[in-house]
Parts: sequence; C-alpha cells; structure tokens
Amino acid sequence: MVSPRGWFAINSGPWEIGIDTQETRTIKRITWIGLAINVVLSGFKIAAGTLGGSQAVAADGVHSLSDLVTDLAVLIGVRYWSAPPDESHPYGHRRIETVVTFFIGLALAAAALGIGYNAVATIPESHSRPPGLIAVAAAVASIIIKEGLYHATRIAGKRARSSALMANAWHHRSDGLSSIPAALAAGLTRLFPDWYFLDHVGAVIVTVFILQAAWRIAWPALKELSDAGAGRETCERIREICLATDGVLEVHKIRTRRQGLGVQVDLHVQVQDDLTVREGHEIASSVKHALLDKGPDVIDVVTHVEPAGEVKEGDLCE
Repeated sequence: MVSPRGWFAINSGPWEIGIDTQETRTIKRITWIGLAINVVLSGFKIAAGTLGGSQAVAADGVHSLSDLVTDLAVLIGVRYWSAPPDESHPYGHRRIETVVTFFIGLALAAAALGIGYNAVATIPESHSRPPGLIAVAAAVASIIIKEGLYHATRIAGKRARSSALMANAWHHRSDGLSSIPAALAAGLTRLFPDWYFLDHVGAVIVTVFILQAAWRIAWPALKELSDAGAGRETCERIREICLATDGVLEVHKIRTRRQGLGVQVDLHVQVQDDLTVREGHEIASSVKHALLDKGPDVIDVVTHVEPAGEVKEGDLCE
C-alpha cells in the first residue's frame, strides 16, 4: 500500500514503530535539544527563585519543568504517529500526533492553574527579604534562551509538518513570555521591598500567559479530533485549483478534515459525459496531483468523477 506523501506500509503488529525518515529525525533532534535545555533551565530558575526569594521566578521554573513532560510526549509519540498505514489504520496514525498535541495543551493548563493557585494562596505571607539578583538574572536568561528555542522548534515543526512540534514550540515561547513578568516582578520587588505583593502579581500574570498558550494549542487539536473541516477559505482555494485542471467542468461536495498540519480532501468533479473510463480516471489523477502540489497543505485526495449535467448535491465544505 502506498500512502500520501510517499509513506509505505509495513505490518509489524498492532503498534507499529514509525519509519526513521528525515521528518522524524528532525522532530527527535530538536526535541532532544529542547529537553536538555529545559532540564538545565528549569533547575536553574527553581534554584534561583528559591535562593533569591522570588516566588514568580520559582513558579516560572516549574513552568519550564512542565516542558520536560511535553518533550517526552513528543519523543514517545513520534514513534507511533510516524508509523505507516496498515489494515487497522488505513489512513495512518497521525491522530496520535493530535492526541499528543492536545495533551501538551492540557499539561500547560494544569501547570498554569497550579502556579496561579499557589500565587494567590500565599499573598498574605510577607517576604523576609527582597529578591536577589540571581532571581532576576535567571528570568532574563530564560527570556532569551526560550525565545531562541521557540524559533528553532517552529522552523523544525514547519519543515516536518508536525502540529505536535509546533505546539511544543509555543510551549517554549510561553515559557519565555512568562519570564517577562517574573523578571519585572523580581526586579521591582528588589527595588521596592514593601511592594512584595508584586511577586505574587507576577506569578498570576505568568498563569494567564500559560493558559492562553494552552488554549491556542488544545482547541485546534480538539477540533481536529472531532473532524472539523478546514474552513471555507481553504475550500475555495481547492475549488480554484480543481477548475484550473484540464477536463474539469465543475467541482462540488468538497469535504475536508485536518490531520496534523495537513488537510485531507474528498470532492466530486464533473467532466464531459462522452469520455472513456480511462480518460475520466486521468482527469481525476490530474486533480489529485494538482492539489497535492499546489493545494493548501493537502496530504491526501479522493476524487469522484461525474458526467456533466448531473444534479449537484451540496456545496463547498458540506
């Protein structure tokens, strides 16, 4: 069996191990780099926040620690979602990637709620001393390092067409963004010790940043798991490409669903009613290849051929 984008099937049991392609190697390489950075950075921020007396920076370190969980989820998940199609999964295993992406969103949300609760619950506690310079330095270092890791992971995610890797990139960026209020809180509290509550406010702001990132990651994944369509703009582009193909008179009943960063397409095209079966098949093949080459991240196409004059049932993205 030949699958979209050149995958091929190997029946190796109920849980196939993915083929070691360039895409999977890219995913593993950048994720291992991120994991190593997160181990060092989370330990540094937790230690700096504890020793430097900054709850916001320590909370930010916990956020970095949650990145380790999502890094491991990607490293384990890629072994399964990259497996080729088989008899029980004829469309492949990419939904596993969607589940991993959704898990990353939930992990972020859980970390955010924990940080926010701790920040609010400890507001009555007074600080014995202002945050030390080490706490401020740790937060600033996190901003720079995690923004760089975000860009590197995002580039790798686009190259590998991986929604889970793109989600992990946003996780890195949310960690860097959350370090901004942590650094400001630690710095201002150091300058104005009586404003110790700013450290708690900074931790709450960190929570908001993380929850926003969690929503941006989890909601699209949840829509994908429910087989939501790709949207009218995508369908219009698909229709334009089909109509530009020689032999296609009309196109309708365009149905789409997302799979990772790609789109699966099912549509009907109308052709001259006096064509042979072979000629109709060649037009259908041309439509498929045109969409795979020029379409909006199209990864698979099923084309139904109809004679001209048939009554159209349905419209775009039914």
